[in-house]
Amino acid sequence: MKILFASAEVAPFSKAGGLSDVIGSLPKILEKEAEIAIFTPLHGCVDKEKWNIKELENSDMWLGFGNMQHKFKLFMTKLPTTNINVFFVQNDWYFSCFQDVYPRWLDTRYEHERYVAFSLAVLEYAKALNFKADIIHSNDWHTAMIPLYIKANYKFDEFWSNVKNVFEIHNLAYQGVWFEDILDFANMRKDIVYNEWGCEHYGRVNWMKGAINYADKVVTVSPKYAEEILGGEYGEGMDYTLRGHYDKLVGIVNGIDYEIFNPQTDKSILKNYSLKDLKLDKPFTKKEENKKDILKEFGLKYNPNRPLIAMISRLVNQKGLDLIRNAESQLQKLNADFIFLGSGDKDYENLFIWLSDNTKNIRTYVGYKGELANRIYAGADFFLMPSKFEPCGLSQLIAMRYGTLPIVRATGGLENTVNGYPLGNSNGFKFWGYDSNSMLDAINIACEVYKDTYTLNAMRKSAMETDFSWKVSAEKYLKMYKSLL
Repeated sequence: MKILFASAEVAPFSKAGGLSDVIGSLPKILEKEAEIAIFTPLHGCVDKEKWNIKELENSDMWLGFGNMQHKFKLFMTKLPTTNINVFFVQNDWYFSCFQDVYPRWLDTRYEHERYVAFSLAVLEYAKALNFKADIIHSNDWHTAMIPLYIKANYKFDEFWSNVKNVFEIHNLAYQGVWFEDILDFANMRKDIVYNEWGCEHYGRVNWMKGAINYADKVVTVSPKYAEEILGGEYGEGMDYTLRGHYDKLVGIVNGIDYEIFNPQTDKSILKNYSLKDLKLDKPFTKKEENKKDILKEFGLKYNPNRPLIAMISRLVNQKGLDLIRNAESQLQKLNADFIFLGSGDKDYENLFIWLSDNTKNIRTYVGYKGELANRIYAGADFFLMPSKFEPCGLSQLIAMRYGTLPIVRATGGLENTVNGYPLGNSNGFKFWGYDSNSMLDAINIACEVYKDTYTLNAMRKSAMETDFSWKVSAEKYLKMYKSLL
């Protein structure tokens, strides 16, 4: 079985969100069962020297879009610790000119052109390499054009005649919507795809709708999210289309790479630790050392009687940040310290900067540093995720791996992965209402549990023992792939 993954980002080469972690980790587990190729753009931020990324000989390719020809090149390296080929599609006009995976303030039409160009280049380069995939696994709207190209332009192409398309929705809120003239740019068969059974949605092109209609399987990143998006509250206007394809909708919880996120071997944290260091009736000493370290980094005083609550997130409305805004005065009065890390909407960045500068117990780092994030995971007692909606969430999985208990709103993947206190095997805390009072109630309960060393450590033990590795999820993906063949 041959599987082709197409993605806008792939860890560790390019990373902006959880999508990169999925594409950088899932193929590692599937490698024993399938021949895999990964295609991604060669963004300007990709370090070719560090990752030994080399240009392939005679890889120059000209592709026509609208009335223009664009030149592409192909680069390649191996996914670290594997024999999997990762191919980087290079184009000076669309990708290598930016240092960010998703540059801010781009013209929307231009953003669509970028990923139309990438998607067609993936199909053409796969043909040139004679990588005749049995499965093409596309991800989010950036590569949603691929099932449409297969349905339209490659309809009578023998090379792709037997391919099956899997389309994965990592976040339904971003669908890729533009005017129908983008189909002229794509040189895509408008007579085939631009209708209500294709990509037409209320008089606009909607790439995600087209992929949902034409894919053989549609995957979401948790079973709960697969249920939620069938209704109007979470369906983002796509619920009617999804209900029409209920039979091919699958929900599989994401995993995390246990080699990367491992407190026993993580070189970025001050003191390594594991479950063996955890005694139910005694303080978790090695974790406390990491707590002291991160508190010092952020200019907060260590107090063994005050829990540290962390949040590492994109600063966008989806993450429930308006709940924090509405509860900021109450958070300042709590007998707890807070550390926030992330970047995103300027309004939220300014909010957290103001809180960091004007409160005694709240500190913020605007931006993202992987090593700093791991130090926060290792040092925090609790991890806050008050999401408005959450397709899966990886942060709560990483937090539990480090013995840090999540405080989450029970939605999407957070509902699937966190067993809320006071269940016998509880590994975190849940609240259901999307309001600040519900969030504060959950935080207060966590702070009370913090005073009980035995219960706290029992929950930490449950969290660290829960298996969120890719092995479990990969078996479900493999079963899905085989069902298509």
